[in-house]
Amino acid sequence: MSENLELEKTLWQAADKLRNNMDAAEYKHVVLGLIFLKYISDAFDELYQKLEATKHETGADPEDKDEYTAERVFYVPPQARWKWLQGRAKLPTIGKDIDEAMDSIECDNASLKGVLPKDYARPALDKQRLGELIDLIGSITLSKGGNGKGKDVLGFVFEYFLGQFADAEGKKGGQFYTPQSIVKILVDMLAPEPEKRVYDGCCGSGGMFVQSERFIEMHEHRKGKISIFGQESNPTTYKLAKMNLAIRGIEAKIELGDTLMNDKFPELKVDYVIANPPFNVSDYNINKAETHKWKFGVPPTGNANYAWLQLFVSKLAPYGTAGIVLANGSMSSEIATEGEIRKAMIEADLVDCMVSLPSQLFYNTQIPACLWFLARNKTETSKFRNRTNEILFIDARELGTMISRKQKELLDEDIAKISDTYHKWRSKEYETEYQDIAGFCKSANIQDIRKNNYILTPGRYIDFKEVAEDGQAFGEKMQILTSSLSEQMQKAKELDEAIKVNLEKIGFII
Repeated sequence: MSENLELEKTLWQAADKLRNNMDAAEYKHVVLGLIFLKYISDAFDELYQKLEATKHETGADPEDKDEYTAERVFYVPPQARWKWLQGRAKLPTIGKDIDEAMDSIECDNASLKGVLPKDYARPALDKQRLGELIDLIGSITLSKGGNGKGKDVLGFVFEYFLGQFADAEGKKGGQFYTPQSIVKILVDMLAPEPEKRVYDGCCGSGGMFVQSERFIEMHEHRKGKISIFGQESNPTTYKLAKMNLAIRGIEAKIELGDTLMNDKFPELKVDYVIANPPFNVSDYNINKAETHKWKFGVPPTGNANYAWLQLFVSKLAPYGTAGIVLANGSMSSEIATEGEIRKAMIEADLVDCMVSLPSQLFYNTQIPACLWFLARNKTETSKFRNRTNEILFIDARELGTMISRKQKELLDEDIAKISDTYHKWRSKEYETEYQDIAGFCKSANIQDIRKNNYILTPGRYIDFKEVAEDGQAFGEKMQILTSSLSEQMQKAKELDEAIKVNLEKIGFII
């Protein structure tokens, strides 16, 4: 999370107060559209000032669109610049002004065509609150002291707001946003390298790509320049992804469409697949999907989990790896063909690591989840040891911290514990440091997995953790427990009597 978390929290609280009675799903596009507009206007203004200051020496024209294209900055026409809009924030026509600003930006920047929200003039949107929201977002640069620094903060604000809207929307929020700790653990375990290809076939608002770039920047101290490919079936979420990546300065090929039924990258081979497909989707007619991807067996019509797994395998280059979030049931299901497909994938030595996750990590479901890590080739390389016919099992169910009444999060130390275990297990450099830990991790071989009927639930393989004795005699312990139980039973009896009395008072007799 951003170092400026207090700023982001303060902005969110202020923006949320302006929501009035508007549904979070609707308000999301109002706010995120304005943050995006502010971002591209700030980026434009920064370059505009440089061109203005040097135009006598260079001959550059600050109003020439080509000057901005050359620097990969969006050109913002005069009527769409933030200063002009903020000056009109108190006028009743501000909604129409913003819609026209969005239109003009799309006209001048082909890559944004059809992406920006343009419904600010609608009567239901309170124009006074809209003006207050513009003033609030306009304060972001000022809060960082100007000089373009606010532009960087806007990226973090956009990302933070995505998470807060996902939380506010609950189940629907999970359709466009994967909690950041899940994204971080996937990326940290795969450890993407610069100049590689990354793919997500259900990319939501693009969080996997943002974190991949950030990981490389942190470890390589430079922008990753990874090639990004994504597909998203929801048109609204697709637009969020395009804005989210643009605000981070990330170039990507994102396509709109249903990946399983209409794969827009049929021949693509990548180094990394990172994905959180929808769990247990039952409304796919798999028989009508592109069957050449079902190398290990045709998935059942009633559940798309093994369709996603096989599609992602088909995308991997010869030494490609994948990290995929799925429901826990995928590790042991025998429904229809699922058990046979899992067996075929294991015998093909594609499964590298399985991680059981804690509950309550997701906005949209309480279904327990797991991570599948797949590797196209587990033989020895310059970096990795030979892991042929081995699978690492990690049980992380006891990790994580409650951050609200209903939400749990994996902390940085939890993520480091899981990812470091995986890196030590597969790395040549650290393999002597890896060891099985009772209750947490186990390296199993193909014979162990065959004995367990190809079930991949980590609990099947990891040794039980010994519980330390407290030194108290059994009889003494039982005396305390039975005494406590007796007190509780007496209390229950008293409560039952009290309920009867209260019911009788209002004319009901049990």
